[in-house]
Amino acid sequence: MLYVYSTFVYLYRTPCFALCWGSMHFKCFSFTTGFYGRPWSMDQRKVLFHWMQQWGLNTYLYGPKDDLKHRLLWREVYSPEEEAQLRTLIMEAQSRGLRFVYALSPGQDIVFSSACDLTLLKRKLRQVSDLGCQAFAILFDDIDHSMCQADSEAFSSFAQAQVTVTNEIYRFLGEPAVFLFCPTEYCGSLCSPSVSKSPYLQTVGEELLPNITVIWTGSKVISRKMSVDCLAEVESVLQRPPLVWDNLHANDYDSRRLFLGPFKGREARLRSHLRGLLLNPNCEFEANYIPLHTLGSWYRSGAEEERKDEESEYCPDRALSAALHDWMDELNQPLQAGRQSSRADHRSSTASSVRCKTPDSPSTFRVTNVVAKLPVFPLNSSSPPSSPTKLKGETGGHDGEKKRSKQSSQSNPQPLGPREAGGKGHKVQSRGVCGGKGLLSEAQVRLLVGLHYLPHEHGPSAQKLLQDLTWLKSNCQLVSANSKKAPQKMDEWRGRATGFMTLCDEIAQLHCSVVGGANRAVLYDLYPYVWDLRNMALVAKAFVYWLDGRVLGDSSTLGSWRNCLHWCGKTSGADLPGMESEPWVFKGGVSGEVQMLLPTGSSSELFSHPPPLFPTSRLYNIRPYHSRDKMELYRMVRQLQLRIKGGPESSFAHPDVVGDRCLGPCLAMCPEYSFILEDELGVCGCVLGILDVRSFAKRCQASWIPAMRDKYPPKGGNTYPNTQDLIQMMEEDQGEYPDSLLYHFPSQLRLDALPELVDVSVSRTLLTALLTALKANGSQGVFCEVQPTDRQRLEFLTKLGFLEILRGEARSREGVVLGRLI
Repeated sequence: MLYVYSTFVYLYRTPCFALCWGSMHFKCFSFTTGFYGRPWSMDQRKVLFHWMQQWGLNTYLYGPKDDLKHRLLWREVYSPEEEAQLRTLIMEAQSRGLRFVYALSPGQDIVFSSACDLTLLKRKLRQVSDLGCQAFAILFDDIDHSMCQADSEAFSSFAQAQVTVTNEIYRFLGEPAVFLFCPTEYCGSLCSPSVSKSPYLQTVGEELLPNITVIWTGSKVISRKMSVDCLAEVESVLQRPPLVWDNLHANDYDSRRLFLGPFKGREARLRSHLRGLLLNPNCEFEANYIPLHTLGSWYRSGAEEERKDEESEYCPDRALSAALHDWMDELNQPLQAGRQSSRADHRSSTASSVRCKTPDSPSTFRVTNVVAKLPVFPLNSSSPPSSPTKLKGETGGHDGEKKRSKQSSQSNPQPLGPREAGGKGHKVQSRGVCGGKGLLSEAQVRLLVGLHYLPHEHGPSAQKLLQDLTWLKSNCQLVSANSKKAPQKMDEWRGRATGFMTLCDEIAQLHCSVVGGANRAVLYDLYPYVWDLRNMALVAKAFVYWLDGRVLGDSSTLGSWRNCLHWCGKTSGADLPGMESEPWVFKGGVSGEVQMLLPTGSSSELFSHPPPLFPTSRLYNIRPYHSRDKMELYRMVRQLQLRIKGGPESSFAHPDVVGDRCLGPCLAMCPEYSFILEDELGVCGCVLGILDVRSFAKRCQASWIPAMRDKYPPKGGNTYPNTQDLIQMMEEDQGEYPDSLLYHFPSQLRLDALPELVDVSVSRTLLTALLTALKANGSQGVFCEVQPTDRQRLEFLTKLGFLEILRGEARSREGVVLGRLI
């Protein structure tokens, strides 16, 4: 696909889908392979050919970047093994009634005046011609306009050099019926000074042989809309109708974006004003079902337009619904990565006709028949959140999960925490393990498409997500700490927040369903995107939940909701009025826009990290701490301490000793900066923060330490021996930090998580939730202290990627301090 980055232009190519209709001139609507990314397998390309035949597309342009001999090593001929693969692909396309177009990109280093280079170019294309290929393309996109001295002496202009070589190759191949030329100025924004006055395009139009077709991408590299009027100008300059290379669904310029929306923004009557249309797809094979399906619908509507039938007029929404209906069958087929059927006895006629053979991928996913929705936690901080409970009927699971469940029951004969969190009279909402070769519902697929819609436009679900978060952030003063706003205003905010969090829960459930579904091929291609959005939804939900009653008001000296607004982004990249920017200007799609609406949005490294190697269908949730979580957190850190030091539970002098030292001060003195990570089995992690370490230390000395002296009295009246040492350690924990440290890093944090955590990326998401809250209330930096002797903890933080986030390192007292500005 043609892609501009900084001052350079790159052409990303993938398979190109095309549709053709008759006349002596080439007219196609098709598909092109030209992206950068993981190459498609031969089997996937065969499935593609089946789809194209089924939906009336007729041309496939081959120009993948994984084929080095397409661009970088264009002078080299294919080896016998490569020849065999290419011949197979050409024959497969032709057997489906498709035209196979072979594209070559020699422009980076060709010497146009060199007889040797011209001979090598002819040799390469003759080799492909001998394999049965009858259609070709020469691409001069994304190259420097300057010429070497030899070319400058031989040609009057860069355009003339390209045209001369192209005409020569065209004649050498016998003037094939289909021969494409991609100019260096391939869209309106790249033409100098304009389309109509470009000397380059004027030369191409005047000197390129008339039966050679010129490629054009529209007014932009990725054009939002195309009309007959906007193409009339370039048609006049080129002296022929162009062939549109459409980058609407190409996603190789942004690793966080995927485009599942319908073919849209192109007038149906374009068909009679073009020599063809090539659609550049998503890098991920499985993501192209809807783009291809709806392209076929668009083409057919143009062919039927003469009947003046309203039903035949192309409607993107109607085309999307039809594509979704057909895609549901594909999505729920038991296919492995590469589209190999995983069960011979479970094939529909559609699946068997598109099945391909690739090695099975290892399965490491939890299997269960239980699928339940995440609860919507109450917003008002006086009411505790319901906690997860393992549902009856849950089966399977990872060894670590079983071990954790077993240890929990052994260490506490009387269950604590999430299984009794509701208290008397409180009905506990439960959350079952998600996944297990289940079926994706149509509502979930619509949600998926809406969240990954089109480059310049979000789907309904994404629009609602962004609009609600923007409104909740802008109006968070209504529920700030000590807010005196009218109750009805607060209720309005909380009602809208409840809807926002429900949508976040649906995104989390979608992630689980994709991971737990039967179609491993879809999982393989879509997982990085649904995982990224799941993590972003976890942070956004936790932040909105935290805002209620915790964000500081205008009177605070440390920060306020106005500071939060100042730090957060204010614009939505997809819908800037009066502008048509290239979509890579707004990085990250929906995930990126949600990120920029958060106080820590500018810290990209918090959000950009690779997904786990083995996807898990576990359902995670991040939320602010509530007092009812205390016993479960104490039990968790007690278990962690036992694993490090060994020994039975009874070895502790008092069951609260570890919790009171590690967590107690934060939970008692600043619980508003504590966040809980939980899964279906209960609490599995927490992060605790201190906004202002100086004032916190003073408060601890004034209230927490005296309270601990009362709880653990001197030996004479103490039934628990050795607890007096705890008081001394607590006092040492509150020792002074140097001003040089606290000036840059006034806040402190502690992160704990069970080692059996299946998806360690959620621990980074948990940490990001705390950093978001700290920054919203005015903190500019945070640190974490690790004792050099605590190797286990250092290894744990390294495993979670914590050390990558807290990059600055200094020494304070005896420990290593890892700090980060926020």
